[in-house]
Order: sequence, then C-alpha cells, then structure tokens
Amino acid sequence: MSAVSVNGITVEYDDSGSGDALLLVHGHPFDRSMWRPQRTAFPGHRVIAPDLRGYGATTVVPGVTPLDTFARDLAALLDHLGIARAVLCGLSMGGQIVLEFHRLFPERVSGLVLADTFAQGETPQGRKERNDRADALLREGMAGYAHEVLDSMVAPANIAALPEVADHVRGMMLAAPPEGAAAALRGRAERPDYTAMLADIAVPTLLVVGRDDVFTPVSDAAYLHERIPGARLTVIEGAAHMPNLERPAAFNQALAGLLAAVPASTGAAAADTADSETAAQI
Repeated sequence: MSAVSVNGITVEYDDSGSGDALLLVHGHPFDRSMWRPQRTAFPGHRVIAPDLRGYGATTVVPGVTPLDTFARDLAALLDHLGIARAVLCGLSMGGQIVLEFHRLFPERVSGLVLADTFAQGETPQGRKERNDRADALLREGMAGYAHEVLDSMVAPANIAALPEVADHVRGMMLAAPPEGAAAALRGRAERPDYTAMLADIAVPTLLVVGRDDVFTPVSDAAYLHERIPGARLTVIEGAAHMPNLERPAAFNQALAGLLAAVPASTGAAAADTADSETAAQI
C-alpha cells in the first residue's frame, strides 16, 4: 500500500507488477479491495488500484464530487507514478469516471474497459433519487443502504453460493464513509451525457456486464457496443453487478483479451517500476 498527496487530498493505492499500466477504478460505494481478484492476474502489466476521493483510506471531502474531479485525481496519480498512458478499467461509477477521463485526457488512454456501466446523462427523476439517497446516507449512515442493495449488487444465488463474496461486498459498503458516498452521488446526479463522444473512441475497448445485472442491464452495455467503434462485448453468466468478484475467472479472461489487443508502450511512456511498491509512502 502506498499513498500520495495530489489535488489537496491523500490518495491511497496499491501498485504492483511491471510493464504497461492498467488502472482499476472502483465503483460506489466500494474501495480498491474490490479488485483483489484482478491485482495479480495480469503478468507483464503494472496494476494500480486507488481508493477514490471519499472512499476507502483516501481523504473524504464532503459536499459534491463531480466526475471530472475523480478523473483529475486519477490523472494526478498517474503523473506522480510517471505513467503517460494506461488502460483504464472502471466498474459502474468507475466506468463513468473512465469515460470522463477519456473526455478530458484522450491522449493518455491506451485502452478502455467499461464494466456494468452506462453512458447516458442523468434524468430529472434520477437526479432527484441520487440527491435523496445522498441525504439519507448522511442522515442514517450506510447500513440500511448496504442491506437494501446487496442482492442487486451480487446475484441472489451467489449470496448463498459465494458467501465470502457477499460478505466482502457488504463489508465494503458498510465501511464506506457516508460523506464521501453522498458527495459522489450528488456529483453523479449532475453528470454529462457521454453518448456523443462514443463514436470518437479510437482505442481498444471492452464492455463487460453481468447477465443478471439489474442496475446496469445488458441493454446498457449493448448501447455502448453499438456506438463505440470496434468495441467487444462480453456478457458474464451467473453474475449481477459485480462480475469481477462473482465470476473472476471469466472477467479476467475477458480483460486479458483486451490487454492483448493494446499495442505495447515503447520509450519514455513506459514507466520504470523498480520502486513502485515503495513510491510516496507516507
């Protein structure tokens, strides 16, 4: 575990391996531990998994956290690590942050993985629901929300068959700081519509979705697939909103295929990783 001060906050992150960079961006209301099955699954790649602003061990900033703030934090982290370009993989809210990162810094993206996410802007009803949920989290804490949505985050059959996965997902939600989660919800309520930029994505792109996802169903992934040139779509059977945890082997296989399609970096853009494990520890 390492930490660095960027953009007025302290970001904690895991950084392992060497080679071209893969940046893993977690969803709401989780933390970087959701990527445990992916951290060491891709030999030949440097895998970086941060806690986002307001989550895990990274600084909590109350109020509103727009998607562009998350994206700029990630860019600053890559700057600190000496990484010019990376494959970005995001799930749910993380996928929207990845799209925002591509909007702001397309030259820094060598590949995209958009898992269980969607590109459309918020509706008026959705905006109200996110702000109402933020109010409730600040008033009541995370426990009620965590128990309410667990069987949507993880397929009900997997809650019974994979209790360790269910416990992990529940534990991340219960541990999420309400102020950070609420700030992210308010920021997502104001997110832009990314549809118009999808046709301009010119890097290898993978879309992944759990067959039983009720938050971002297969139709949302199909919407992206129809609009991103050359994108590949993988539907993971027996998974809901967290296929990287519910079916890690299938998820990792799909991600490995995407990584194989990304041209290897050469020259200065490939960071020297000899000291990556100890960089900026504070």
